[in-house]
Amino acid sequence: MAQDIMTRLTAEFLKSIAHPARVRILRLLAPGERCVCELIAGIDIEQSNLSQHLSVLKKQGIIDSRKEGTKVFYRILHPSVLEVLGAVEKTLDEQISESHKRLSRLKRGERDI
Repeated sequence: MAQDIMTRLTAEFLKSIAHPARVRILRLLAPGERCVCELIAGIDIEQSNLSQHLSVLKKQGIIDSRKEGTKVFYRILHPSVLEVLGAVEKTLDEQISESHKRLSRLKRGERDI
């Protein structure tokens, strides 16, 4: 039962970061807090679209916000989310590398095992 709950929560968490704009937002927030104006400039999307993506990340508890005057600043609450992104990128690098090796073997006429 507890394993089922953790599996569902894991899937929901991964779903919340599974969009290119949200990955870019997290990368922009990696060095530290940023205001909305910096995020808009960094990912080049409409403010309303950005707000939707920020809302998904905030609802999942990955980021938080604070107001300072008329500006809203966002920050990552759990930096370990960047480790998740790093692990995914490492896996992708490994897959790409393996694909290149296979392609090279095929071009040389070697059998792919």
